[in-house]
Amino acid sequence: MLRYSKEKDLVLDQFAGGGTTLVEAKLLNRNIIGVDVNDIALERCKEKVQFDFSGADGEVRLYKGDARKLNFIENASVDLICTHPPYSDIIKYSEDIEEDLSHLNVTDFLEEMKLVAAECYRVLKKDKFCVILMGDIRKKGHMIPMSFEVMRIFENSGFKLKELIIKEQHNCKATGYWKTNSAKFNFLLIAHEYLFVFKK
Repeated sequence: MLRYSKEKDLVLDQFAGGGTTLVEAKLLNRNIIGVDVNDIALERCKEKVQFDFSGADGEVRLYKGDARKLNFIENASVDLICTHPPYSDIIKYSEDIEEDLSHLNVTDFLEEMKLVAAECYRVLKKDKFCVILMGDIRKKGHMIPMSFEVMRIFENSGFKLKELIIKEQHNCKATGYWKTNSAKFNFLLIAHEYLFVFKK
């Protein structure tokens, strides 16, 4: 956020989730739009950004919405997109929200990410940046390099890849489960995610 935006810029996180991006934007004096399909997540986000901190005056706007249909955001109005989509159906984000992409298998998820990428491209200003955190998954003992599939989808939407950053994963929710099974079934833990920085 510090590298790819400046104070009073408009940031978008259309998978707001736990609200981390919203908090950082407010602290760094960026205005931010947070979008999520989950009412519980939006309530959590609202609580997290209700703080007073000297010099932290970024404006936070929250919307219940679908990352594939951001019709409440104007074309070329956003200065930075910084978001973290689900990894297909590896961890369910909600029980029964129809728009929740974490209910989709890999093939369907990747198809829907084409719509997400198109909306990112539409709302972002020219020469600005879209930052996506994405990981890979394992199904039936085999790796599925989903992150690179998503990278290609964003490139095919018109974005140029500026940076590819490898983020080490530590203390994941399921680490204990996977560590036990990795020894039992002889596979390596997925210990990284990719942070893709795209330029429009």
